[in-house]
Amino acid sequence: MASFRVCSAALFGLSATPVTVEADISAGLPRFQIVGLPDAAVSEAKDRVRAAIRNSGFPFPRTSVTINLAPADTKKQGPLYDLAIALAILGAQGVFTNSIALERSIVLGELSLNGNIRSTRGALLAASMAKKEGYSSILVAEENTEEARLVTPLSVVTARSLKDCVEQIERGSWRELPAIIEGASVRHNEIVQEYADDFSLIAGQGHAKRALEIAAAGGHNVLLSGPPGSGKTMLARAFATLLPPPTIDESLEITSIHSIAGLLRNQRIIHRPFRSPHHTSSGIALVGGGTQPRPGEISLAHRGVLFLDEFPEFSRAVLENLRQPLEDGTIVVSRASGSVIFPARFMLIASMNPCPCGFVSDPGIACTCTPGNILKYQQKISGPLLDRIDIRVEVPRVAFDDLTSAAPAESSSHVRERVTAVRALTNARYKKIGIFTNSELRSAHMKTWCSLTSDGIALLKTAVERLHMSARSYGRILKVARTIADLAHEEHIAANHLAEALQYRIRNA
Repeated sequence: MASFRVCSAALFGLSATPVTVEADISAGLPRFQIVGLPDAAVSEAKDRVRAAIRNSGFPFPRTSVTINLAPADTKKQGPLYDLAIALAILGAQGVFTNSIALERSIVLGELSLNGNIRSTRGALLAASMAKKEGYSSILVAEENTEEARLVTPLSVVTARSLKDCVEQIERGSWRELPAIIEGASVRHNEIVQEYADDFSLIAGQGHAKRALEIAAAGGHNVLLSGPPGSGKTMLARAFATLLPPPTIDESLEITSIHSIAGLLRNQRIIHRPFRSPHHTSSGIALVGGGTQPRPGEISLAHRGVLFLDEFPEFSRAVLENLRQPLEDGTIVVSRASGSVIFPARFMLIASMNPCPCGFVSDPGIACTCTPGNILKYQQKISGPLLDRIDIRVEVPRVAFDDLTSAAPAESSSHVRERVTAVRALTNARYKKIGIFTNSELRSAHMKTWCSLTSDGIALLKTAVERLHMSARSYGRILKVARTIADLAHEEHIAANHLAEALQYRIRNA
């Protein structure tokens, strides 16, 4: 009878916890079982591990083999335990004469049938946990090294195969990390993302472009409404070109979410995400969930953009799921096994036609919809959801003169310079309270950072009384006005800043 243990990790939401993989080999009929709340992917590791061990030139026990994943009351999921299980079995057979390299290491990796080590999701989270728990190193597949190396000063090591891993253990120390895959290692500010859409390619729509510049600078939500073909989708996609690169902290947040979702491709994410789910998407696809909760589209858009084209075509029940994340910047997914909090601080860019045929607001084309159909269509978006959208813009049909104009339009790079300047200002201003943009301001913060001039106070009082604004609308107008003042390099919010902010909400206030 012999036993051996190897350390690994369990993932739940955006956190990881240590898992001890224990192997016991005892006399009896040939049997291979895994206990400790494994899911189907973990249970199937038996066949992968058996084949990987044999095809790597090592013996597999012909007696009873029991693998325990401790703690036993934590659900284990995914193939990330394959390598740890194989090493524990080899250790229990006495294959290692020196296993000191394994003692303070976290091991992650899926095994192919020939013994090669494949990447797994969640390497960044596991590396963060390893550092917190005092482990000295983490062993991952080559494809996971870039994300794991974001955690310092943790030592990140890799092996190409099970046989390669055993050879390193036998030497008593891990081999130096090999060179990162070409093109995977980049410095934060050295990459300029190329976009197919640029503001300079969009004819006319100066009002909508100004609104999107304000939204990009302050992190505000936008609703674009107009007839078909007016350029709403192109404006929304070009919006991504206005956003500055994420800060180092934001980049780590984005990378962590994509890591647990299994969407990383050999490097950390240094650009703000742009997610555009189809209008047939379910509520779980949008907000996240599942038996073992995974992040949804709103979390994958964290610190970036969530673009919902054809806004009213989404199920109303699905859209109502956006209300709490838009307000709080997080989404809580509760299951019997526990609750997971996913970050969801995204900018919502939504586009819609004003009616089913799309032409009720177009003076040149007659609308064919009945008043009842128009009302029913517009009511697909609830008042409380609309109240959480800071900027609402009418996007009219582009005039012929704008389409044929030879005058150069302002490029996205020029607008991005102004946006970046405001983002740098707000990052410095709000550093002590842990927020990044004006849209994240809370009521307690606005008294400090949203000071009004005397004419601004008078205008806002008149607007609140005449338009019967809610407290939420009042706060969101102040935040937008704060961004407009920042773009104008003004310390205090004046009447002209408030007037511009009001025009983006006055229709539905």
